[in-house]
Amino acid sequence: MTVDVASRRRAREAALQMLYQGEVGRTGAYEAIATYWPARDPDRAVPEDARNFANDLVRGTRSRLEEIDRLLTAHAQNWRIERMAVLDRLILRMSIYELLADSGTPPKVVINEALELARTYSGEEAVAFVNGVLDAVRKQLETK
Repeated sequence: MTVDVASRRRAREAALQMLYQGEVGRTGAYEAIATYWPARDPDRAVPEDARNFANDLVRGTRSRLEEIDRLLTAHAQNWRIERMAVLDRLILRMSIYELLADSGTPPKVVINEALELARTYSGEEAVAFVNGVLDAVRKQLETK
């Protein structure tokens, strides 16, 4: 699946919003996906490939949560997952999933996209935190 850079960025943003909806509303991945697109994109401005990429990120992140949280716990020094800001936690989870899934996107790009999401939705302190955790996860995964 080839999705241009701008569409991938919108897809990651949509995936983050769906994950947030699932986290706050305590819904499953499929319910979040089913309710998100009709409400946010009635004109189908997001191309189908980008929608599929976003949906895959949501489903994959939710399905591998235990594995993702183990990596997150190991590299988020002095931070318990439940004490992290919700958006920071979701950005990290989604990005770790993308690193694990070997989506064809270079790890540096995955991390850079996560930093942009953190900058947009959280703030500069979160950017440094997200960068440190994801870089440590990336290094661990590269040694496997």
